[in-house]
Amino acid sequence: MIIEDDDKIADILSDYIRRYGYEALRAFDFSKIKEQFIEQQPDLVLLDINLPRFDGFYSCRQIRLISNVPVLFISARTGEMDQVMAIENGGDDYIAKPFHLEVVLAKIKSALRRAYGEYSIPAESRDLLELQGLTLDRTRNTLSWQGYQVELTHKECLLYDTLARKIGNIVSREQLLEAIWDDIHFVDDNSLTVNVTRLRKKLEQLGIEKAVQTVRGSGYRLNPSWKGGLSK
Repeated sequence: MIIEDDDKIADILSDYIRRYGYEALRAFDFSKIKEQFIEQQPDLVLLDINLPRFDGFYSCRQIRLISNVPVLFISARTGEMDQVMAIENGGDDYIAKPFHLEVVLAKIKSALRRAYGEYSIPAESRDLLELQGLTLDRTRNTLSWQGYQVELTHKECLLYDTLARKIGNIVSREQLLEAIWDDIHFVDDNSLTVNVTRLRKKLEQLGIEKAVQTVRGSGYRLNPSWKGGLSK
């Protein structure tokens, strides 16, 4: 579903996406985005920020009330705060205009793969993941342990989830990058290191230390160091 009020840009995106076998649907009534979303039931949304009536941030919040489909923002607003607001309002990624169509397609494919394909979370365990008392709530992006709770960013949540599903095993940096970002070719490798550091600090706030281990030259491993109970 393409939510873009510039007809030229929307047509270019639609034509290019259809060329690769996807169905492209347009939103035309920008005062009723939620209603059109319910009617069309898309698997992914491309969403502009500057829209008539309500901006893209509001529209994304409305979509998030009823669905967790991937939402990719596409906007000429390139400020860091715009990108932060896009993520905080429920977006999964941010593409700045002017954009390369190949980049848009790569991000669409990767987002669909993470949501529905090999990197998707099984339906039966989509909301909660409990490991020896440490609980991840994917709907709220929180980690809970012994009555304490910390909030995670979206990417910290994906990072912990990916490590947790392979607990005790090494997960390569490439696997983590692919699971967390739409396309690893457009991500600074240092971004993963930063997010690992932040996740460690969140775990330390719960009283859990040395849970995320660096395996030099290979990647990272989640070690259940909290097993048996720790005190804050």
